[in-house]
Amino acid sequence: MTHGYISVAYIGATILFILALGGLSRQETSRRGNIFGIIGMSIALLATIGGIVTDNYAILLGGFLIGGTIGLVLARRVAMTQMPELVAILHSFVGLAAVLVGFANFLDHGLQLSGAAKTIHDIETYLGILIGALTFSASVVAFLKLSARIGGKPLLLPGRHWINLGLLLAAVWFGVLFVQQSATGGGSTPLVLMTIIALVFGVHMVMAIGGADMPVVVSLLNSYSGWAAAATGFMLSNDLLIVVGALVGSSGAILSYIMCRAMNRRFLAVIAGGFGTGGGGVTAATGEPAGDVLPIEADEAAELLLDAREIMIIPGYGMAVAQAQHVVYEITRILRERKINVRFGIHPVAGRMPGHMNVLLAEAKVPYDIVFELDEVNDDFPAVDVSIVIGANDIVNPAAQEVPGSPIAGMPVLQCWKGKTTIVLKRSLATGYAGVDNPLFYKDNTRMLFGDAKDSLEAVLRGLH
Repeated sequence: MTHGYISVAYIGATILFILALGGLSRQETSRRGNIFGIIGMSIALLATIGGIVTDNYAILLGGFLIGGTIGLVLARRVAMTQMPELVAILHSFVGLAAVLVGFANFLDHGLQLSGAAKTIHDIETYLGILIGALTFSASVVAFLKLSARIGGKPLLLPGRHWINLGLLLAAVWFGVLFVQQSATGGGSTPLVLMTIIALVFGVHMVMAIGGADMPVVVSLLNSYSGWAAAATGFMLSNDLLIVVGALVGSSGAILSYIMCRAMNRRFLAVIAGGFGTGGGGVTAATGEPAGDVLPIEADEAAELLLDAREIMIIPGYGMAVAQAQHVVYEITRILRERKINVRFGIHPVAGRMPGHMNVLLAEAKVPYDIVFELDEVNDDFPAVDVSIVIGANDIVNPAAQEVPGSPIAGMPVLQCWKGKTTIVLKRSLATGYAGVDNPLFYKDNTRMLFGDAKDSLEAVLRGLH
């Protein structure tokens, strides 16, 4: 395959990737966006294998088959509720690949460069390994947090900001040493030391971030993986990797910024960590009830729904854990058949990754036209007869507006308490991922339906027939 054909194939793949990102921005076009992405990646792989690779085809084919088989098995076996941790661990693979490619590139003695070209190439290698190592370790910790293998509470070491600053300065210093020593044939020692520092920094960064900020972390790691891919593209002089990495990196950064705005959080404050630890005169919940709750049974909840004209369903991570989205669809279908207006209110950070609730509802075939973002429905709650909160906590917490010293103060939330009645489905009165008590549970117009969300909703569904 000639260089011209490769360039045309790469341009076509780039266009398809851009179309894929555009399609994934909306539920209605997300399937089409995925198809564009699959076609673009197929074209990129075929062009690279057929036009750039010149040897070791057996090794390439073996790796392709092993990786493809693992990916296919995971795609078929992993439940939708495990998507956040799957996304996190896949980001770690991108970072690890950047590290391995960087070291292989550094050890390639067949590449003869000198002067400014040598310096630029060394900087590209150094940055690629730095970003890759940070992405790898941070993604692994994110996976462990999201899969509940380690706790979501932030680890706040004494002087953690000074530790981060020290690690950053050390990485810069070793970078200078690496460029200097690489010019004379050395550089392996500072490169290895920097890799260790980057790995430690990635672990410390995510360990210090509280559970409520994990959706931002997932999108941020997506950005890091993109920049790691772009750095790899510079190392390999591969234009497609550079462009695609920049697309992923910039889109992930923009998404992280949007989600920080949705939480009324500064981007640097998220990275600094510590959210959900209490402070400012407000103590995180200790497990003791802060007031009296009004319980409700499933048949009573069914009667309230049948008597309502306007219903708002607010899903949260509890719906994902219980895998209750299909029952929610059946309830929605029956209520709509009775001419009751049912809508869904989705908070940008509901769940454990961006768009988590949208993906679950789409899987259950909930119509796209009744799923709305926070800004589209928040002013409508005074006219809502019944709001159903399914396993959500922090995103419906009135403390964000009513308690100035709360760790979540100022965070935009779905104001369901302004409606006539709110039914909250939870296993207990435990706090959410932010570790902040929720006054919603104790309001006069709130009813608590305790138990597993799927079991409770199935009981409600039987009461609707």
